[in-house]
Amino acid sequence: MTPPGPLVDLDTVPEWLRPLVVASGELPASALTRVPTPPAGTGRPAAVLVLFGEDGMGPGAGPDVLLLRRSDGLLSHPGQVAFPGGAVDAGDDGVIAAALREAAEEVGLDPTGVRPVALLPELYIPPSGFLVSPVLAHWVRPSAVAPVDPGETAAVARVPITTLTDPATRFSVRHSTGWAGPAFALPGMLVWGFTGGLLATLIALAGWMQPWDDSDVRSLDDAWRYVENLATLG
Repeated sequence: MTPPGPLVDLDTVPEWLRPLVVASGELPASALTRVPTPPAGTGRPAAVLVLFGEDGMGPGAGPDVLLLRRSDGLLSHPGQVAFPGGAVDAGDDGVIAAALREAAEEVGLDPTGVRPVALLPELYIPPSGFLVSPVLAHWVRPSAVAPVDPGETAAVARVPITTLTDPATRFSVRHSTGWAGPAFALPGMLVWGFTGGLLATLIALAGWMQPWDDSDVRSLDDAWRYVENLATLG
């Protein structure tokens, strides 16, 4: 198994992405999640593709990240925003291959245009039992993306980092269980949970974070209503 850390020579990585590649070799899992890593041999291996591109919204738009929204009819995590990804299959040659395969299956991207640049530590997701390896990647040759199966994926978006770092976009959500964590409000998309927490950490590590009101804590229901209203206004 490939250990966490850089996968490429740092000099070949765009300057704006380099801090994340450097950090990948220094981060313990505890810096990315409050959930303890389970005992060895437990947890089902999975991978997500954290794919950063540039100028997806036009020249000068800057870095962006690929996100999808799961279909509302799914039994597991309906309507939630996520990175492309899923379980590692028996035919996959490790977590990197799994992340690329899942992304191609879910959003139709061409994996030959994607360059994996680093692996982050495995992160345990208790509700699903997955042990997830985030694969950081650079979208060297972007391809068209869209939901491949609308029954599984409702929407796909290249979200500019400047949108995610806008203080008006950020707040925290509190689940009915008492859990609270970072969230991002996009029109029709509420980014929270595993995806929101990982994005918030990566934004901070990359040096992109802007000051925001961390005292703004909303219930999950209120947060959903807010992003739905944003979609209506848009």
